[in-house]
Amino acid sequence: MTHPQQPHGPLRSFGRLKSRPVKPRQQALLDSLLPKIALPTAAFQPQDLMPGAAEVWLEIGFGGGEHMAAQAGRRPDVLVIGAEPFVNGVASAVRHVEEQGLKNVRIHEGDARDLVDWLPDASVDRLFIMFPDPWHKARHNKRRLIQPAFVTELARVLKPGAAFRFATDWADYAEWTLERVLADPAFGFADETADRNAAPADHVTTRYEEKKLGDCAPVFLDFVRK
Repeated sequence: MTHPQQPHGPLRSFGRLKSRPVKPRQQALLDSLLPKIALPTAAFQPQDLMPGAAEVWLEIGFGGGEHMAAQAGRRPDVLVIGAEPFVNGVASAVRHVEEQGLKNVRIHEGDARDLVDWLPDASVDRLFIMFPDPWHKARHNKRRLIQPAFVTELARVLKPGAAFRFATDWADYAEWTLERVLADPAFGFADETADRNAAPADHVTTRYEEKKLGDCAPVFLDFVRK
């Protein structure tokens, strides 16, 4: 079963779309490489994008693409799908894809909520949401990506047993996410005894994380789709 695209209106879960002019080399890759690895803008079957893929992984808000590219490089047998609305981030990501010769990455340049709408039920084996826009002022919390309705949609597209990692360096967003994800009966902790401030063994540190812009040390929340 697939869900048709639905408009999400003006209430965005992300901030600016572009910060500075794209470098000429990156612009060339946006023009030449991105069309080849861009996702369809309608409902699609992930297995059609990479026949024979062992798994399908999804990263929502991949920033500059370092984490996504590194994960894809480690597992060339896995189809890695990424969504990012920030033009400069997409430009950086296609550079990583080109430099590392990655053949298993597909990109959606836009709102991840649209991408999740297009994905079939139980089609994703692993999900990453790494350091999303925190919208830390109380009056802006409604813009946070993690909302009950979106958590329900994530449960729909994740396979039973799928891993879901969320990371943030804002303490309030960590608690916000814990409350809303665990309120959905489809999700539980992957390991209730895990140290949430210890980076998982397979974590890839990004430039954003190194800037330490939040109000706490990074918090890593690993959930599982029951």
